[in-house]
Amino acid sequence: MTKELRRLSIVMLFMFLSLFAATSWIQVVDAENLAQTSGNTRSLLDSYEIQRGSIIADGVPIAYSVASDDEYQYQRVYTDSPMWSDVTGYFNPALQSSTGIENILNADLSGTGASAFFAELERIVSGQPQRGFSVELTLDAAAQRAAYDALGNLQGAVVAIEPSTGRILAMVSTPGYDANTLAVHSASEASEAYDALDARRPNPLQNRATRDVNPPGSTFKVLVAAAAYATGEWTPESTLPNPARYTLPGTSTEISNAWGGACGSGTTVSIQEALRLSCNIPMAELAVELGTSTIFDMAEAFGFNQTFSTPLESVASEYPRAMSSDQTAQSGYGQGPVTATALQVALISAGLANDGVVMNPRLVDAVIGNDLSVIRQYDSSEFGRATEADVADAVTEGMVASVANGAATGARIDGIDVAGKTGTSENHGNDPYTLWFTGFAPADNPQIAVAVVVENGGGIGQAGTGDTLAAPIAKKVIEAVLNK
Repeated sequence: MTKELRRLSIVMLFMFLSLFAATSWIQVVDAENLAQTSGNTRSLLDSYEIQRGSIIADGVPIAYSVASDDEYQYQRVYTDSPMWSDVTGYFNPALQSSTGIENILNADLSGTGASAFFAELERIVSGQPQRGFSVELTLDAAAQRAAYDALGNLQGAVVAIEPSTGRILAMVSTPGYDANTLAVHSASEASEAYDALDARRPNPLQNRATRDVNPPGSTFKVLVAAAAYATGEWTPESTLPNPARYTLPGTSTEISNAWGGACGSGTTVSIQEALRLSCNIPMAELAVELGTSTIFDMAEAFGFNQTFSTPLESVASEYPRAMSSDQTAQSGYGQGPVTATALQVALISAGLANDGVVMNPRLVDAVIGNDLSVIRQYDSSEFGRATEADVADAVTEGMVASVANGAATGARIDGIDVAGKTGTSENHGNDPYTLWFTGFAPADNPQIAVAVVVENGGGIGQAGTGDTLAAPIAKKVIEAVLNK
């Protein structure tokens, strides 16, 4: 009997410990996930009684809540929404739907996350209504405005980054949309507004800065140059053959430089000169000499083939590990199977500007409590060293020359050395070009790195170039930051 009681006691102890572990997991470890799941109606209803926190840029709320006279108690309001909407997203309690920062940081904004536990206790003790926490973004209002206004009616995106920290100073995607139309408390009106936006082409609900990939064109040449210099076998003065036509290896396909002639007047041309003039043929020759693997390693060091969480999720830019010789040649000038987001192209410039160190890009500085205390600080962190400082400096010299008197003069700013590179990438057949610019300034003390992509040829088919359409946009964004 004693043995049976002992066995029963052990079984009951085991069951008690299992129950204790399960409830502890639910109430402590997994509490945040359970609170935010869409099926948790109790948490959802509780959140309606809490005034949602603001989303703040440059000290000014760009999304905030005001009292409403319906069951949801508070109405979400977005200021200058089309300029910010691809970052803020929208929040709609009637549809139980949200996107962007509104979705990703919902636990903080709604005051229903684990971090709001003490705020809830304070509310109970004081009898004061609880409010959600506010989210302070990294975005610079002047840079965001300059990017949005400069893009205008174009289809495209701008990403500007502080090179030394990875803080995103501007993230604009056009066309934008008015999040206020999606935040209305009438489910039918919100659904109708969403369907209308989703049916438009180009789709304004798509964040082109982080979700669209395009051939990076000649902006990729700076990465290829960095890969070459990093081997120690190539320098900016190293030369390559300079024909007016070049047959891609293993094919009968000929390529040319953008203007159809040779890259300068000599029979050979230096890498530095090829960067300044943005010549395709010598960069294709260089890519073949380097091989896919060498460029692949450098591309991954700058962030290709990986996603970034800013906390908005980006799609991965791609540089394939295995390519044929002709594809490798095309990759030397950003064509072939190479694709990139505007965020990724901005990271190339930011890494070069930061002496070869790529910082993880981020959109959030802090979560702020109702008493203005910092609930959570977001610190800068390194993605990794892409290349050594001397290599970054060598590439920078070529980029400065390109803006000063080369292929990227559209980004010139009086009194400031701008390092930059344009790109005019081809798409399928007679499809319009994709137009690019990337760079940073001042070249000797970088405060901002920027990438601009203009899709659909800027509305003029294959007549536009990166220098005529993308570079002037970047110039305005750089000026907005440097002139503050």
